[in-house]
Amino acid sequence: MHPTESARLDPVNCMLRVQQAINGHDLDALTACFASDYASTFPAHPERAFRGHGQLRANWSQIFGLVPDIHADLLSSVVNENSVWTEWEWNGTRVDGLPFLQRGVTIQGVEGGVVVWVRLYVEPVQQGGHDIATMPDRGTP
Repeated sequence: MHPTESARLDPVNCMLRVQQAINGHDLDALTACFASDYASTFPAHPERAFRGHGQLRANWSQIFGLVPDIHADLLSSVVNENSVWTEWEWNGTRVDGLPFLQRGVTIQGVEGGVVVWVRLYVEPVQQGGHDIATMPDRGTP
């Protein structure tokens, strides 16, 4: 395999292409980073699971429309064979003038240079909430 081809297939390079497509607001380039039948799951929100490009395009079309200046920062990544664990920050300003800020982790299975499955643990950042000392007991450590 040619070194250029090897780099293109690398899971981190796939995530860098995802980042570039988000920052370029390029829906076609973003879609090309995913297998046509890829599986998307949200373990904290199981009802949001879907499969394929149709819902991906619908979701990101809405995000690009609601947050026209969205910017993705890939904060860190770790590769384990064909999976890549990534930490993201997505920020911008919504069309209603409110700030948009989400952070979290995604885990992707990458084969042939495209995402074949993803688990998303990304949530809106809560502003003005309780600090750890005053947080109500929620039964979690």
